[in-house]
Order: sequence, then C-alpha cells, then structure tokens
Amino acid sequence: MQQKKDAPLRSDAQRNRERILEVALAELTRSADAPLSAIAKKACVGQGTFYRHFPNRESLVLEVYRYEVQQVADAAAQLLETRPPDRALREWMDRLAQYAMAKAGLADAMRKATTARGTLTSLGHGAVTSAVTLLLEANEQAGTIRPGVTPDDFVLAIAGLWQIDPHSDWQQRAGRLLDLVMDGLRAGAPSH
Repeated sequence: MQQKKDAPLRSDAQRNRERILEVALAELTRSADAPLSAIAKKACVGQGTFYRHFPNRESLVLEVYRYEVQQVADAAAQLLETRPPDRALREWMDRLAQYAMAKAGLADAMRKATTARGTLTSLGHGAVTSAVTLLLEANEQAGTIRPGVTPDDFVLAIAGLWQIDPHSDWQQRAGRLLDLVMDGLRAGAPSH
C-alpha cells in the first residue's frame, strides 16, 4: 500500500520527525557541520528512518529553519491576545532579535545548505510578513503607530539587527535599535 505524498504521518512517524527536528536544531545551532549520522543517532532513529524524512542535509536544515521561523511568527498573535498592541509589537521585536542572535550557528548551517539565490528569504517571508502585518494593523487600528507603515517598511527599519555580532553584548545594542524603531513608529500616531 503506497502512502500518498500529502497523507498525514502515522503518530510514531510524526514523533520520529519531531525528535529529529529537535535534535537537529540543537546540533546545527552548536555546529553547522554536525554530521547527519550523529543527529540520527541522538534522535534514536535508524539511518533509513532519518533519510525517509530528510533525504539530504539541505532538506533537514530548511525544515528546521521553517519550524523555527513559524514559532517566532506565531508569537505575534499570542502576544496580541495578552498585551496592548504597541507592547505586543515591541516584545515581538525582542523575540525576533533573540531568535536572530541565538541561531547564529543555525544561520551558518543554512548559508552552507542553501545554494539557490533567495531561498532563505522566501522560506520565512510568508510567516514573518503575516506576523508583522498582524502587529502593524492592530497598532494602526489602536492609533499607537503612524498610519501607512507597510511590512516592507518595518523590515527595512529593523535591518540593522542583522548587522549586530551575536557573539558581542548584542542585547543592549538590539534593545537600543528596536527602541529607536518603536519611537519612529509612534511618531505621528493619532493617539500620541
């Protein structure tokens, strides 16, 4: 019996996949060159099981990246449920910075794994753009940011994050940068 390509995984197969992703995230964050055999062994799955889920290094790295970006993106809606829109936006910016700095090893692995131009950008773009759009719209409706800010404007405004050395005292630098961006977003807001 052939399993359809889009059929859901059996629960044991899903657990194996999640365990592989969990181990891969930790190992690739530690070292971009972590051997796939070591990841499979630490995840307690055989080589065959491993390669059924992830036929090569690139497919594994890209799936780990996709999963992590989705977690950051999902935080936007969660923050909006419990905080005022402007606070949710600022806290989400901190989460994005933490993700970017903490995943320096993973970023290196992604650079090594992806050869197609623009692959990384397109992978995370949808989820992050949706999160940014959600946060900006909530703030615009609340009158806490200037009207008309687009997701592209926002991404350009925070682009300095990617210039910060993750091995430095990045928290203070990122905090100052994001405070400046937030101050700029608030300038011209109807409620300020």
